Amino acid sequence: MSRRRGQRGHIERRGDKFYVRFWKDIEGHAKRSLACEYVCPALGPGKLTRSEQVRKGASIVIAYEAANEPRLRKIEAVSHGPKFHEQAEVWFERVTKRRIDPVRPSTAISWGNILENWANPLMGNMPLASVNNLALKNLVEKMVAKGRKPKTIRNVVQVVIAVVASAVNDEGEEIHPRKWNFKFMELPKFKAKDQRRPSPSGETVTKIIAEADDGQDKMIYALFAGSGLRAGEEYGLEIDKHISADRSTLVIEQTVCQHGGKLQDWTKTDYSEREVDLHPNLAAALKMFIGDRKSGFLFTSQSGKPMCQRNVLGRSLHPILKAIGHEPAGFHAFRRFRNTWLRKNRVHDDLIQFWLGHSPKTMTEFYSKLKEDVEFRKKMTTEVGLGFSLPPLEQFICTKVRKRRQRKGPAIVSQALVAA
Repeated sequence: MSRRRGQRGHIERRGDKFYVRFWKDIEGHAKRSLACEYVCPALGPGKLTRSEQVRKGASIVIAYEAANEPRLRKIEAVSHGPKFHEQAEVWFERVTKRRIDPVRPSTAISWGNILENWANPLMGNMPLASVNNLALKNLVEKMVAKGRKPKTIRNVVQVVIAVVASAVNDEGEEIHPRKWNFKFMELPKFKAKDQRRPSPSGETVTKIIAEADDGQDKMIYALFAGSGLRAGEEYGLEIDKHISADRSTLVIEQTVCQHGGKLQDWTKTDYSEREVDLHPNLAAALKMFIGDRKSGFLFTSQSGKPMCQRNVLGRSLHPILKAIGHEPAGFHAFRRFRNTWLRKNRVHDDLIQFWLGHSPKTMTEFYSKLKEDVEFRKKMTTEVGLGFSLPPLEQFICTKVRKRRQRKGPAIVSQALVAA
């Protein structure tokens, strides 16, 4: 392509007429076609001199944009450039393995699902150079027809835009710069107020804990509602590393990915690394649940690995919510409950942000040092209360016998996680 700087055409005579011959590029085809256009008669009125024939032939070539270098490069990109799915593979590997700020595994899984389920099936075989506003408009129309929600559609569009922008030359400049027109695409608007955010009441939390059929499940829900932890943060707790000796303080510094239950030695944001203080009654229940264990994860699966969020939702929480007549919800509903309870009891915003792992929004919040006053934090935790009732402490003993299978040999049955 570097040698193709355009063309002026070749003048030749056929019978009593002169023609200009030139190569014409066709989008979507690797080979060019030979074009031949009339210039002037060879004899009589209208005959042109040789120089006039060359100039007119050149103007005809220009009219067909056959000598336009930007167009030549566009045709070349469409005909010989990578397909969308090829560039998507390059982009995905780059964002997950780059040295600086690689994407989190959970984000990578989400983006991978978007490519696999939507972007590649609908536009994977398109030349990357042809992925423009019209192509995205067609993608949006297909997703709307399938009943996808606005947030899902916008997420897919963002991934497609990122893939197109990832194609750069040796100087780091975009090969296919675009001015995206979301109005032309008719991209549906996402309204946060329309998003479903279920939050149980204190009575509902009490029922959920009471309906759980094992001490571990009861402790999981009580700790969610009484601490406001994210699911990955709670399942990443290790007894000897993240729980104080008196069981009244949790240290958050790692999470468990919801996809596959893999442990990650980082948190969602920098402000997610924090300490969370527990009400004395909840601390007593946690102490009963831990029993004489000295190390290991607080909550474990049958194989001894961190809990998988989906498993707990499917086998326990969703059936309980259905049994008590509550709408389906995830673990984040307990986090909303905790936030609402703290605000209802007029707890300082500085402490709410600290306990929930949110970043400060104003300089006044940045200047505040309430989070460093441990005594004040514990006092507020006790005064505010839990907002729900706990069952007797003996119900927090894990009574289920966990079955563990060795890599080789027959299955064996281990002792209960916590001795009665």
